Amino acid sequence: MMVVASTTGSVGIAETQSLKDAASRMFLGGDMGSAEKQCLLIWQADPTNVSALVLLASMYYKKGDYEHALQFASFAIKINPSCQEGYWTLGNIFKDRNQLSEAIENYRHAILLKEDYIEAYISLASALVSFGDLESAIGAFSTALNYNPSLYTVRSDLGNLYKAIGRFEEAKICFLKCIETNPQFEVAWSNLGCVFNEQNEIWLSIHHFTKAIQIAPSYFEAYMNLGNVFKEARIFDRAVATYLRALNLQNNNASVHGQLGCVYYEMQNIDLALSHFEKAIQICPTPDLWCNFGNSIKEKGMVNEAEGAYNSALNLCPSHADSLNNLANIKREQGQIEEAEQLYRRALSSNGQFAAAHSNLASILQQQGKYAEAILNFQSAVRISPLFADAFSNMGNALKEMGDVNGAIQCYNRAISIAPSFADAHSNLASIHKDSGNLPDAISLYRKALLLKKPKSFPDAYCNLVHCLQIVCDWSDYEERMSQLVEIVEDQLSKKRLASTHPHHCMLYPLSHKQRKQIAEKHALLCWEKVQVLRKAAYSFPEARLLRKNERLRIGFVSSDFGNHPTSHLMQSIPGLFDRSRVELFCYALSVNDGTNFRSKIMEESEHFTDLSGVHCNGAAADIINADGVHILFNLNGYTRLARNEIFALRPCPIQVMWLGYPATSGATYMDYIITDEVTSPKYLAEAYSEKLAYMPHTFFIGDHTNMLKHLTERVIVKGKDSNTRFNTDTNTVANATNLEPLMSRGELCHIIRETEVSCGPEKEMLMKEVVLPVLEVSTQPLTDMIGRGNIAVSMEGCNVQNGLATLNHTHSKAATGEELPNTIIITSRQQYGLPEDAIVYCNFNQLYKLDPVTLNSWCEILKRVENSVLWLLRFPNYGEQNIREFCAARGIYSHRIIFSNVAAKEEHVRRGQLADCCLDTPLCNGHTTGMDITFGGTPMVTLPLETLASRVAASQLTALGCPELIAKSREDYINIAVRLGTDRNYLTSIRTKVWKSRTTSTLFNIKQYCTDLEDLVHAIWKSHALNHPKDHISAASFQYSSPSESE
Repeated sequence: MMVVASTTGSVGIAETQSLKDAASRMFLGGDMGSAEKQCLLIWQADPTNVSALVLLASMYYKKGDYEHALQFASFAIKINPSCQEGYWTLGNIFKDRNQLSEAIENYRHAILLKEDYIEAYISLASALVSFGDLESAIGAFSTALNYNPSLYTVRSDLGNLYKAIGRFEEAKICFLKCIETNPQFEVAWSNLGCVFNEQNEIWLSIHHFTKAIQIAPSYFEAYMNLGNVFKEARIFDRAVATYLRALNLQNNNASVHGQLGCVYYEMQNIDLALSHFEKAIQICPTPDLWCNFGNSIKEKGMVNEAEGAYNSALNLCPSHADSLNNLANIKREQGQIEEAEQLYRRALSSNGQFAAAHSNLASILQQQGKYAEAILNFQSAVRISPLFADAFSNMGNALKEMGDVNGAIQCYNRAISIAPSFADAHSNLASIHKDSGNLPDAISLYRKALLLKKPKSFPDAYCNLVHCLQIVCDWSDYEERMSQLVEIVEDQLSKKRLASTHPHHCMLYPLSHKQRKQIAEKHALLCWEKVQVLRKAAYSFPEARLLRKNERLRIGFVSSDFGNHPTSHLMQSIPGLFDRSRVELFCYALSVNDGTNFRSKIMEESEHFTDLSGVHCNGAAADIINADGVHILFNLNGYTRLARNEIFALRPCPIQVMWLGYPATSGATYMDYIITDEVTSPKYLAEAYSEKLAYMPHTFFIGDHTNMLKHLTERVIVKGKDSNTRFNTDTNTVANATNLEPLMSRGELCHIIRETEVSCGPEKEMLMKEVVLPVLEVSTQPLTDMIGRGNIAVSMEGCNVQNGLATLNHTHSKAATGEELPNTIIITSRQQYGLPEDAIVYCNFNQLYKLDPVTLNSWCEILKRVENSVLWLLRFPNYGEQNIREFCAARGIYSHRIIFSNVAAKEEHVRRGQLADCCLDTPLCNGHTTGMDITFGGTPMVTLPLETLASRVAASQLTALGCPELIAKSREDYINIAVRLGTDRNYLTSIRTKVWKSRTTSTLFNIKQYCTDLEDLVHAIWKSHALNHPKDHISAASFQYSSPSESE
């Protein structure tokens, strides 16, 4: 070989190839610096050396020096336009600079120059993936594999591409071929696990990830994938173990700490969750980590810290949809409805396909009564995410509120079919059954929900289950249940959350006055929050001054119960008996006209009657009330069904009071007084109320029985001619009618005359009064036959009488409901209800939820001490009967001494109470309307007042009736009073005589007197307001009413 001389430092041509080979070895060995020097020497010696130029371009590309790499690759192509390596290198440079079109163009040019250029096909595929042309990328990978089928890493990449576009079977084929080529290729095993996971083949997925780890025990990604599968399958203990093994490999990996935090959060191990989220944030703070940290710390009740965490996430990424959504949730819970709505909408602006934000926005719109828009957002949520069980469940809640029960059930069932372990959906479906009275299914579903979610994590379901069990008298774990409920309520209140126990149910549980009031306060605040979005200015009111001459006080009654409802049964005559020179009454109905006489009577006798049931906007309803210039507005609903406390939250009137329809405090700052009395709400219990106490002089309770059930004001005791029944009983067979003369003129009539001392009039003067008890002796065989055969009526001594057992429902339905008076003589007999004629019958006609173990135990003790006695209860509901029988049997009171009857229509319900000797009231929650019903039939009621309003109403009624001897001072006293009534016939007779007479002499059923007392009280309240006195407990005696002529 001829050697050409050169200058010092130059390279001879003969040495060029050896230098190039040495540079290549250095490059491949990673010695970039030496390789670069060698190539530069070659280039200096031979500027047209394409191999050196390509090698230099590759070295600079590897170093990230794209400018020099581009320069040398371009030199190479300029010298040799067929240099496929130059085009390939240019493609790599452009791809890394994200100039994907130029990269693809150069890769394709390289392939044109060399059809079997495998590296170029592989690089082209990668660029096409980044460009989004996945089908072309698949073609590029496939071509590379056609040239060399043994490239299992390339086949693995192709499998990942198939997996990414959902072509899972083709992906599996790729990974299986990889494994066939190289069984120890752990990546393929792991990738195959990912495919099986996508296909919900959980155990196959776990198997393949485990195999990958067996092959490569340090394969971090396989541990992560396996942990993720366990996490998604909610196999949390194995997820934790797997992530911890990953953590051993990479202790400072933020992703592992973050995933561990998520698993611990799901396991409700919040402290460990927080610990791992904090470590992850220290390593690499991301919006997701801050968001998850916020979720966890919120669970600790640290709402301010959670809010700070979400804001930290938003500082990193202002459009972070999850954090916007979660921050909105906090604002919603804090009652900042408008801000919450704005945040949900921001989340959706950031991510319009964010199904959870659609669902949450829908819920807040539902809360505002914007049902149409709410349903649209729920539908968007399930359209975006067809398997979004939460959204289906929440949509069910909205449909339920709209009255579409069938639609709600469909949504709940759909949610359960998607997620059989979705506790909330089971609970919501249970609530539908609960509301419809299907208690067994409700209880079963609540229990299933609580198997899926612990009570502390699911307080709503637990408290609803407790209430269902209370309704059916299932006390199998009563003490433990009450203890856990109190613990749940305490926790919720401490975290300033809405308690899961409804205010109306609080009286049934061993809560403190403070807790009951706090629960009510939260519900009142919720009503206030709902109307803040209306942005209404404060209303102007009638001038706060004393009334002028001939000026009347304007009062308004707001109720959803103007119709066939106990509230109307009690107060329907009040509107027509007000003194219109003193008050002007406005009635506002929140429910549609049910077509009953109750509704008609209130409409006709009210001076003004407005139906607000079609005015769905609470603001518009409040506008109407305010425009009427009402001085004092009465809330007859409280937290009962169809209540619209939001109207009161807008305060359309200067003074707002609670009255009659709800037996507890409202907890509302916008309710000024609760109308009560000194027995029901003594001042030493004022702490139980958010309102000031406005005292009626006798009782705040009232009943329209003397008008509605006038035929029960008189009676005839029917006695068989050959009967051995002692004449000192008036409870075996009774005849009632508006006119008893046709019956009394038949058979042998005698009169039993008794004397009793009774309370008379508002002064409560005790006077001796005579009671005449007519007793008719006739042949009672026709009655026995009528009852035994279930006939509607029979002729008795030539006089037609009607069977009182449920027959009015068929012959005179409006008389059955109490809307009209019966036009027949009605016979009521113990035989009709299976009651023994010679026994002492104790009764209670309340709903069974008012019972508790202590009370039923007391009743068992009474039955034991009064041997010839029975207990008469109602199937109210029927599901409680068996539980009560079992409870009593366990205490030696067997089934034949417990008699159940079906619930009856109003007239029969009151009338049949005459057959009982004594009513045993439920101390936990008294019979309120039922107390009036039973005493109107002349049956004495024994009660034991506790500390809640609901537990003291019966004592108030008995005080007004003038029968304080029936009010017990202790459990023992309660039992002793009942036992004496059952064992001392003379005492029983005297008390029954007193109760019978006191109905007409006392104030208890005197509606006209009640109206006068109520007029006096509202005038006293207004006078206090007009004189600008600080609000305080008040009675009419505090401010004696002045006639208009005295108040000019």
